[in-house]
Amino acid sequence: MYSFYPPRCCYGPMHYLPLRQSLPVNPELLYSSAHEMKKLLRDADTVVESLSASKEFAAFLMSAAQESDEEEVFRLIYSIGVTSEVEVHYNPDGIRLEFKSQIEDLDCCKLTLALRWN
Repeated sequence: MYSFYPPRCCYGPMHYLPLRQSLPVNPELLYSSAHEMKKLLRDADTVVESLSASKEFAAFLMSAAQESDEEEVFRLIYSIGVTSEVEVHYNPDGIRLEFKSQIEDLDCCKLTLALRWN
């Protein structure tokens, strides 16, 4: 007869590993990243507000993107007051904006906004 359990000899007190020592907490980078993220959120909100408030602006942005006119796409985005670094990706289905920020040459945060138009 076969058993699926280990033999009785193996049961006994559990051997636990010693608890790992935690490193001291320094929230400075997380705090700064959250502060920078607020700026990215404001810029993303600016884009969404502009697109939802003006069909004309939405049409201009969509047209420039579909024509692969990157210069015009960036001009339109920055013309509404966006101040963050933005990376723009578009395809026949829509547009994706990646808002990025750095703290002391360190990438700290990124916010991606994806909108469909087809």
